[in-house]
Amino acid sequence: FFHDHTLLILIMITVLIAYIMFMLFFNKFTNRYLLHGQTIEIIWTILPAVILMFIAFPSLRLLYLMDEINSPLITLKAIGHQWYWSYEYSNFLNLEFDSYMIPTNELNTNGFRLLDVDNRIILPMNNQIRILVTATDVIHSWTVPSLGVKIDATPGRLNQTNFLINQPG
Repeated sequence: FFHDHTLLILIMITVLIAYIMFMLFFNKFTNRYLLHGQTIEIIWTILPAVILMFIAFPSLRLLYLMDEINSPLITLKAIGHQWYWSYEYSNFLNLEFDSYMIPTNELNTNGFRLLDVDNRIILPMNNQIRILVTATDVIHSWTVPSLGVKIDATPGRLNQTNFLINQPG
């Protein structure tokens, strides 16, 4: 909805500007009030601010709704290191492990190159899951494309997102 709303505003602006340019190129008449007018200058100063507000208010609402966490069942903390990820299940006591990528020469024939790991995380289906992501050394990106989740892990910063798994895999 937000994309369609913003695109409609941009199309209206583009059509209006194209119409005005077309009329200026092919019109031989000049209007002395358009050449020296304070009213038109006020209009084209205030109108972009009003248009930006029409774009900004739905955007801020959408950002607020995206950040809302609906009481997650489980919280997973992912810590990015140079060549591996560390995971901690915050809801359980002392349940943490490291997950290393399987080298290509040790990979099974049906394995996914550069994606398979030795210790996979196990998460429940049909429940709200919160993930906290951080890094120890450089910026990493924690991504699960099939869930539509991608979040950056930045050293010294704790990023948070949530997701819902609705099919096994």
